[in-house]
Amino acid sequence: MVQQSKPQVTSLLSNDVLGRLERLRINATRLFTSKSRGEHLAGRGGTSVEFSDYRDYTPGDDVRFVDWNIFARLHRPYLKLYEEEEEIHVAVIIDTSSSMMFENKFELARQLGAAFGVMGLLGGERVSVFAFGGRERGSMRLPPATGRASMLKLFAFIENLQGGGSVQIEEGLYDFLRRQSGRGVVAILSDFLTSADLRRPFNLLFSAGLEIFGVQILGPQEIDPQVTGDTRLVDSESRHTLDVSSGAYLTSLYQEYRAAYESYLKENCQKRCGHFLSVSPKDSLEYILFSLFRHRGWVK
Repeated sequence: MVQQSKPQVTSLLSNDVLGRLERLRINATRLFTSKSRGEHLAGRGGTSVEFSDYRDYTPGDDVRFVDWNIFARLHRPYLKLYEEEEEIHVAVIIDTSSSMMFENKFELARQLGAAFGVMGLLGGERVSVFAFGGRERGSMRLPPATGRASMLKLFAFIENLQGGGSVQIEEGLYDFLRRQSGRGVVAILSDFLTSADLRRPFNLLFSAGLEIFGVQILGPQEIDPQVTGDTRLVDSESRHTLDVSSGAYLTSLYQEYRAAYESYLKENCQKRCGHFLSVSPKDSLEYILFSLFRHRGWVK
């Protein structure tokens, strides 16, 4: 008897990857203060099973939280305090601009976006997805959803995203912030290719109570370009051109700039209690999710 394989749930993630993701949770390190309930501890008084401390009973306190064993020994009422388990908002931002349309960068961004969404939904969190690209397409947003039942809606939204356009990442982040509500985690999946200073949008994300998980996605040619002889470079978004005649010299300068820019992004994420990682489509999805993310403490 031939055993039939299970149908693929989504084109974004294999069933094996999906099964492994179900056991992972996003490891948010900031404490949040929204009033919803979920799996993350808010560090304030609440009604969950996570015991925190005792304090003296005062008139008007709920007698259900009096520790009667201590009262029997000391003849003084003490109130048990608990840490509240709280729901966070997992916001996924996917860059769909033209610069993402090379060397499978967009495909990897969609896969990672789906992975963050799955971990959030199965962790009891609210998950939304925001995609920006070009003004002619406009930005797209999947409103906050919760629970396993929302996974198919999440997959369908990300599968239907189309790339192309010239909106820069800083513009996309500002647009996201105008629509965003709720504290939590923001996963930014982009090549971060812009000449703008990203410190202000990063500051605004931090002030909004969002812990940044920045994932820079660069193609193999962007990491190690092979430029020889006379070459014309064309910006895929602005269409500006640059003619160069010394490929080796240009490549050396480019590598210095790329390393400095990566350090800049990492430093500015970490200064705001965030995280940063640069990956490439040449890395397998399994390696990124289950090795790099685990090693960096992004997931648990």
